[in-house]
Formats: sequence, structure tokens, C-alpha cells
Amino acid sequence: MSATLAALVSELEPSWSIEIHERRDGLAQESSNAWNNAGTGHAALCELNYTPERADGSIDITKAVTINEQFEISRELWHHLGTHGRLPGGTGFLSTTPHMTFVRGEENVDYLRRRFETLRQHPLFSDLEFSTDPEQIAQWAPLLVADRDPDQAIAATRAAAGTDVDFGALASSMVTDSVERGARLHLESEVTKLKQRRDGTWRVTIRDRRWNGHLRARTVTARFVFIGAGGGALRLLQRSGIPEAKGFGGFPISGQFLRTTNPEIVAQHQAKVYGKADIGAPPMSVPHLDTRVVDGETALLFGPYAGWSMKFLKHGSWTDLLRSIRPGNIVPMLAVGAKNTSLVKYLVGEVTASDTARLRTLRAFMPTAHPRDWELITAGQRVQVIKKAKGKGGVLEFGTELVTSADGTISGLLGASPGASTAVATMLDLLERCFPERSAAWQPRLRQMMPSLGGGTWDESFELDQLVDETVGTER
Repeated sequence: MSATLAALVSELEPSWSIEIHERRDGLAQESSNAWNNAGTGHAALCELNYTPERADGSIDITKAVTINEQFEISRELWHHLGTHGRLPGGTGFLSTTPHMTFVRGEENVDYLRRRFETLRQHPLFSDLEFSTDPEQIAQWAPLLVADRDPDQAIAATRAAAGTDVDFGALASSMVTDSVERGARLHLESEVTKLKQRRDGTWRVTIRDRRWNGHLRARTVTARFVFIGAGGGALRLLQRSGIPEAKGFGGFPISGQFLRTTNPEIVAQHQAKVYGKADIGAPPMSVPHLDTRVVDGETALLFGPYAGWSMKFLKHGSWTDLLRSIRPGNIVPMLAVGAKNTSLVKYLVGEVTASDTARLRTLRAFMPTAHPRDWELITAGQRVQVIKKAKGKGGVLEFGTELVTSADGTISGLLGASPGASTAVATMLDLLERCFPERSAAWQPRLRQMMPSLGGGTWDESFELDQLVDETVGTER
């Protein structure tokens, strides 16, 4: 999110001074890091939680359409940056990878068929394919069908134009470009305090985290502050003291994936295949078997397996959760805990799961899986948003939440999925909220960069020809 905002502002207002502060010793080492997320270019092509079933059995595709449109805006900006030489060292961040949904059992097959029939009527999903034929599904993704019980009812959908994205490489490239255009990047630089001055500007206190700088601190005066610190954003928003941040809490959830780099297995699977979460399980538990392309190397991931940690960042502190508790968010947090016993039960089951149980889950997707081929890796840390709700005490949100002060001088992003895939739409929303007096003047330039903002269209095939090497599936 921060890299996207810097890329936009550096083009819209090249005279503005931008400072980027990163607490780690490198860029995109937390949630954006390629191995800390599944890399799915979320376009609602395969994610069932974006197409809920209504009480009458019809399928609601409203959220799916919105997310697909938002992801297209992201691709338009990436296309603009790439074709104008603004992604230095950014090769390999985008791969053409089909998106599939795979379900088992008659009831789920019926749901997937109804979902397909509803989605394909919309122009954005007109190329979606559906099949219940094991031979056809095996052509799409052989590992899903090999050694599977032939009497088991299965179904799949496939969108050939899906993508795998290395968001870490993309974020690093955008920041590098912003620095080349005048932004100043400070690594191992941690914001510890935010205080608004009487003139509306912000006094930002920064600690030097380098081994020889632990006693050093400095301050920066900023007219606008964006907090894009992932799981660390909540506490910084709380420290700002803005009323809009009161009542927000966070529930940290860690994740793990099984990964294989065995070339014989990797060669048999070229897709991101999402399934259906178990009854009572939260949206982030949706199982998926994914092709990943990182640094030009292809691997497969399966998961996620949830865990629990009191840290708000993968490389954070065990006291993060305790230090985030405030008088204003105690009631929402307790209310959410009382109403989400299924989530607690799910997490307990995941934390205590054995290697055998994890393998059993993988084999439901890939019957031929063998433990010798897979290793368990720890993914990024998510902090699910908890916020006040009238009459309910508090609610747990699984999406993203942009928290902005009334005067528009500070904003921060909370939450998780679909996250990076919709970063551009989210940052455009931020620009409109925080700089309304400049919004009209910026529109012509934004529409040149992203034609669909003005109701126009862009030549997606041109983008693929220019940026994606279809023979290896990675960007040139």
C-alpha cells in the first residue's frame, strides 16, 4: 500500500517531498514478502467467499464484481509503470497462472454450478469454464484427479487469465522508482510517536534501529502521514490519538504453508486452485494449492494452516496484542471473543494439528501427496480488524479498513485480504478522502494512467504481450 501511494503521489505531485520509513533492514519483508502470502492476484475468479449463497439459493456476485474491477485498476497502473520504465529491477513479479475452484461432494458441486452460471452472465467472467468431468479437470490440473476415488462427485471452474503476483518484488520496484524520482528511503527506521501540532502538521518521532544507532532518535514534520505498516498499523494509529481510531482492536492470526520445489511435482500443476472452507471455519482458512513464481523459480504451496501468536508482525513483539488494548476497544474485543467461538475452536484445532493431519488436508486436494516432498514454512502475520458495532458490542472484519482523520492529514490501513491486489483502488480512495481539493485536478492524469477510471478501456492483450513472457510465465 505504501509503495503504491508513493508511486501515485510521485507522479501526480513530483514537487512534493516524500519520506518512507521502514523498520526492517530491507523492503517488503513482512506481509508483502513473496513467501509470506499466496501471491494470488485476487480477482474473484476462484475465491468462493466473494460469492455467497443467498437464502433463496441464488448467488450474490456483487463483491466478486467489485474486487475484479479493483484488481483490473491495479493491473492498469502496473502496466503504466512498466511501459514507462518505472519498475526498475521489477522483472518476475507477474505470472500468467490460471485460477481454478475445486469442490467435492454433490452439494458443493451444485453450488459451484450455480455460481458458474451466475458469474458467466457478467462480462468480466464470461471466459470462466466449468466441468464435472474428471478427464477434463485432469487436463486442467492433473494432481487434483490422480488416484482420486472415481465415485466421488467433483467439479471445477477455470479462468485461464488468472495471475500469480510477487508482491514483494513489485513493492520493492515501486519504492526504488519513487526514490529515483526524489523520495527518501530510511531502512531500520521505526516510527515510535505521532503528535499533531496546532497548525495541523504532524511531529513524527523516529528511532534508529541499526546496531549502532539504538540511542538515536529524530523528528520529522509532515503535512500528511500514511501508516501502511501491516499488522503494526493499529498501534501507530492509536498513538496518533485521532478519534477515528478509537474502538478499533486487532486479532492476530499467523499462518503456515506446505511447500514443494520437487520439479516432477511442480511440472504437473500450473494453477491456483481454491477450495471451500469447512463449515464453521473463517474465510482465511480456505484451502488452496497454488503455483508460485518467486525470483524466476516455480514452486507449489498448499494451505493455509492457521496458527496463533500475540505478535502483530512476523518479526514483531510478543507484547503487541497486550499493548494494543485500550479502554475504548475492550468491549468490542470481548464481544467478538464471545461471539466467535467457532473461530477459537478452529484455531485451537489448527495449532494442535499434527503433521499427519496437515498431510490429510493436502491429500483431500492432491491424493498422491507424499510427506517427503513437502516442507512446512511460516507465512506472514495477519491482524483481523475488530471494531465497534451498534447493538453488537463489536464485530470481526475479514477485509480491509481505511481509517482516516476528519481533517485528512493522517490515514492508516488495517486488515488483510484482498489487500495488495486492490492496493491501487484503496490508495485512490485515500487520495480522494485526504486531498479533496486536488482531486479534480488529478483526474485527467489518473485516467491516462488507468483508463477504466474514466469509463474507457485498455488493451489487456497488449499488456500481456509487453510484460509477460508466456513461455515461462514471468514478466520480462
